[in-house]
Amino acid sequence: MGDRIYFISDLHLGAPDYESSKVRELRFVRWLDEIKADAKILYVVGDLFDFWFEYKHAVPRGFTRAIGKLAELSDMGIEIHLFTGNHDMWIFDYLPKEIGATLHREPIEREYNGVKFYIGHGDGLGPGDHGYKFLKKVFANRFLQWCFARLHPNFGIGLADYFSKRSRAQTGGEDAVFKGEENEWLYQYCQEVLEDRHFDYFVFGHRHLPLDLKVGEHSRYVNLGDWIQYFTYGVFDGNTLELKKDGE
Repeated sequence: MGDRIYFISDLHLGAPDYESSKVRELRFVRWLDEIKADAKILYVVGDLFDFWFEYKHAVPRGFTRAIGKLAELSDMGIEIHLFTGNHDMWIFDYLPKEIGATLHREPIEREYNGVKFYIGHGDGLGPGDHGYKFLKKVFANRFLQWCFARLHPNFGIGLADYFSKRSRAQTGGEDAVFKGEENEWLYQYCQEVLEDRHFDYFVFGHRHLPLDLKVGEHSRYVNLGDWIQYFTYGVFDGNTLELKKDGE
C-alpha cells in the first residue's frame, strides 16, 4: 500500500446508455488497477452513478466491475470514502458494506501532513440554486424515501432513472462553461468558509468542469471535473494536490 491520496468524482455510471457507460466503467476499473500500487486513500466525491436507489432487498442492476474493483482495493487496505451526490443520494448501507467504504452525505474536513482539506460533492452549497436546494430537502426526507420504496423496483427505478437522465441532459451543457469567479457558486462558498477558518484545499465535484483556482492568499479551490468528458482526477502526494487527466 502506498501513501498517495486520490480524488475522483462524477462518473455517472449508467449514463447515457448501457454501451457507453460500460466503456467508461472499464476505463475506471483500469484506472483503479493503476492507482492501487501507490494509493493509501481514495475519495469518490459523489455521483459515482447517474442514478441509485436502494430497496431493502433490491438494488439497480449493473456496475459489477466497478463495485468489485472498489471492494478489491478496500480488501487490500486502501481506505475508501464514498460521497453521495445529487444523482445517487439514495445510497444507504448496501454499498458501504459491499465496498467497505465510509459514506458521507455532507462535506468533511481532513488534515494530512499539516495540509487542511475541505471535501464534498458540492451540490446545494453557496448562493443561488434555490430550486434544487428545496428538492434536495424533499429527496432527503426519510418519510418520502419510505413512500418511494413502496413502488415496485421495476417501476420505481425506471421512473427515477428517466428523470435523472433528463435532468442531466438539460443542465449538462452549462457545466462545460466557466462562469467567472463572481458567478461560480462553489468559488463563492469557499470564500465564505475562509472567513471563519483556513483550508489549504477545497475539493469538490458536481460542477463537471476541471478547475484549479486560487482562493484568498493561501488556498485553492479544485473541482475534479468528470469522467464523461474530461476523465480528470486529483492526487495528493503528501505536499501538493495536483489535478490530472487519465492517460496523460
